[in-house]
Amino acid sequence: MNQVQERESSAQSQQQAAGPQVRSWFHAPTNTVCHLVLDPQTRHCALVDSVLDFDYASGRSGTAFADTIIDYIRSENLQLDWLLETHAHADHLSAASYIRQQVGGRIGIGEHIRDVQKVFGDLFNDPAIPRDGRPFDKLFTDGETFEIGELRARVMHTPGHTPACVVYVVGDCAFVGDTLFMPDYGTARCDFPGGDAHRLYQSVRRIFELPAQTRLYMCHDYMPGGREPRWVCTVQDQREANKQIHDGIGEDEFVAFRSARDATLGMPALIMPSIQVNVRAGQMPEPEANGVSYLKVPVNAV
Repeated sequence: MNQVQERESSAQSQQQAAGPQVRSWFHAPTNTVCHLVLDPQTRHCALVDSVLDFDYASGRSGTAFADTIIDYIRSENLQLDWLLETHAHADHLSAASYIRQQVGGRIGIGEHIRDVQKVFGDLFNDPAIPRDGRPFDKLFTDGETFEIGELRARVMHTPGHTPACVVYVVGDCAFVGDTLFMPDYGTARCDFPGGDAHRLYQSVRRIFELPAQTRLYMCHDYMPGGREPRWVCTVQDQREANKQIHDGIGEDEFVAFRSARDATLGMPALIMPSIQVNVRAGQMPEPEANGVSYLKVPVNAV
């Protein structure tokens, strides 16, 4: 497996001392961004949408990217409280279980992960996939609050891309998962099981009701036009300039566009392994009698 490429960014200089500090790492092979949310007063933190390296052709997993983040947590003497998932991703494997083994923390996700587990447990014909939210440590409800050190975080249920998508709002920052991309790229697709373009539009409008200068942190960036990766903008930026869902675009117009666009898209390269691992909170299936874990590919079923 090739060495993982990564980029780091810090928004610390722009944030108030009493608010959250954010450090982000870009996982180039999957265009995914993992964010560390820090309470500078207590040195407690959370990780949002971690990534496990995975080479599909060889079936080999790796931890180089996750180890970079673990090394940072240890070198800065941070206490990891939470490993937060915005949803069960279809384009990368979560490293949450591995990171929890190394430095602790609780794995949290929206309560509707149970719906996703049922759909994909049935699709993969796998009774070992739980249908009750296990093995996640915490299933968040819409509007629920929790703490990262002394920071108060709030959960927004934002379905549309998947039934279980959530946004985590911490101070003047919000971590939006795949619901939104940077304004020059648009929004998430809605053609996965349980996806719904009407619900995505309504979820985005909820995000747009946050204060205009709230910083939105994306989970992915696909660098349209070959620009450098970017993953932070404001609510105002999105409302004014998102090419698919800015303030001038109504629900029917958006749904028509999103439905037509989604009909042209192929499946993500890692969807089959990702879903089977991510509905298990980043755990591989239990090894079989020979000590090897196996991931299934349903033939002609999708």
